[in-house]
Amino acid sequence: MSEFKSDLQIAQEAEIKDIRHIASKLDISEDQLELYGSTKAKLPLELIDESKVDASNLILVTAITPTPAGEGKTTTSIGLNEGLNRIGKKSVVVLREPSLGPVFGIKGGAAGGGYSQVIPMEDINLHFTGDFSAVEKANNLLSALIDNNLQSRTRSLGLDPRRIYWKRVMDMNDRSLRQITIGLGGTGNGIPREDGFNITPASEVMAILCMAKDREDLKKRLGNIFVGYTMDRKPVYARDLNAEGAMALLLKDAVKPNLVQTLEHNPAIIHGGPFANIAQGTNTILATKMGMSLADYTVTEAGFGADLGAEKFLDIKCRAAGIAPKAVVVVATLRALRHHGGAAKDEYNNPNIDFVKAGFPNLQKHIENIKAFGLQPVVAINHFTTDTEEEMQHVQDECAKLGVKAVVSRCWSDGGAGTEDLARAVVEAVESGKSNFKPIYDTEDSVKKKIETIAKTIYGADAVSFDKNALTGIKTIESLGLDKLPVCMAKTQKSLSDNDALRGRPTGFTVTVREFEFAAGAGFIIPILGKMMRMPGLPAVPASEGMDIDNDGVITGLS
Repeated sequence: MSEFKSDLQIAQEAEIKDIRHIASKLDISEDQLELYGSTKAKLPLELIDESKVDASNLILVTAITPTPAGEGKTTTSIGLNEGLNRIGKKSVVVLREPSLGPVFGIKGGAAGGGYSQVIPMEDINLHFTGDFSAVEKANNLLSALIDNNLQSRTRSLGLDPRRIYWKRVMDMNDRSLRQITIGLGGTGNGIPREDGFNITPASEVMAILCMAKDREDLKKRLGNIFVGYTMDRKPVYARDLNAEGAMALLLKDAVKPNLVQTLEHNPAIIHGGPFANIAQGTNTILATKMGMSLADYTVTEAGFGADLGAEKFLDIKCRAAGIAPKAVVVVATLRALRHHGGAAKDEYNNPNIDFVKAGFPNLQKHIENIKAFGLQPVVAINHFTTDTEEEMQHVQDECAKLGVKAVVSRCWSDGGAGTEDLARAVVEAVESGKSNFKPIYDTEDSVKKKIETIAKTIYGADAVSFDKNALTGIKTIESLGLDKLPVCMAKTQKSLSDNDALRGRPTGFTVTVREFEFAAGAGFIIPILGKMMRMPGLPAVPASEGMDIDNDGVITGLS
């Protein structure tokens, strides 16, 4: 593998065109851009045109159950955008922004890979245009207002410091901040209480940014954030602290989508970045609608497998935004199929048709999941150099038996030239008119029924059990009038089930809901399956140890 350049090397050697040139491909004039240097720009919300949104072709990219390294959804999304443009379609890719936590931790950045990247790669992975910082500041302003109200003698809401559920955030993996005590050191330092930090992508403010339809909707949702209870058990919301106006003010620029470019100088919009195992895992409604307003084809991705990001994209985001994809690309890798077929970690890259055959049922389940929404899937086999023709042909043959076209995608090594076949397959799926999208549950269903529908239809579970804390949580949700909201399942990304160890296509299992959280502002209920962490920790050897910058400002080690 030594002959291959790193993602960073490829990005640094690439020509970057002036962002005004990229904008012109979408018929955006220079005076409509808010420039961040010559390679990045903010886009005004006035570019969203609902009549054009309805006429555009939205393509969702999802994946099979991933290995820890991921299976290349972002890389495939960028490559598909390149391919669509190469075959003469006016296309834009719309993606999430990377979080610094994974960048410096273990997973790396989220700007694609190989010859299928968005650039400037370093900027996108490191702070970008400051959107994450704005989310962090808005979140922590609310925290400061909460503690200030606890301290107040004249304007106190009577908050119970034992029942405050809002946490501070920072965009870094720092496990020591998960549970802390604040307000120590005397009466001048506030009221002592337990608190903690989440990572910024897990903030409800991030979820709200991604669900907001406009600035007024943003303020309304911020005001609806549930803070906690008073001493006499009355609910308190951010609006009770008059927080929503100032929070929205901090987000005045963050609410605008960001325009960058691909390696082949095609437009890319990047905006928002919630995690998909604990939040909705998709970019903003505003960015998606902007892409659909500006191009005939809009390619977007949702985090992790179709059981997580795609389900939430379809049941939560599409329902709220009034949009629907015309086709869905399911990314699969032979290394992941080998994993699900029983291969050990050190065998993932070793060709083995038996492992691929044994792992195929995982891909089959994800194909069935997409069809359950009335959508037409196309499988993209994200090619690795260790893949064999026999293995790839087997996947294509098995997919054909399911009435699904599987296309080998070589976007990592060949960029858009390696995805022209995939682009044609996607256009064919769109033009077939076979997709007739419908969410898999009705929001008027009970909380239990919505969860059971997802668990049985999407995960393949036999049943759902609810722990005592979960049953109490349902009563709380009902008492607050939130029971008709959609559900955002917090579940491991490592298995179709709620058990990390169950690979492939598990059967005969019961999903257990341990407890509930809810995002009243974002507009969804969060059932917690297993132990989910909102503040990750760093690995034994963090990726940051291999990063550096020299005296000339040249970065190394970023991936």
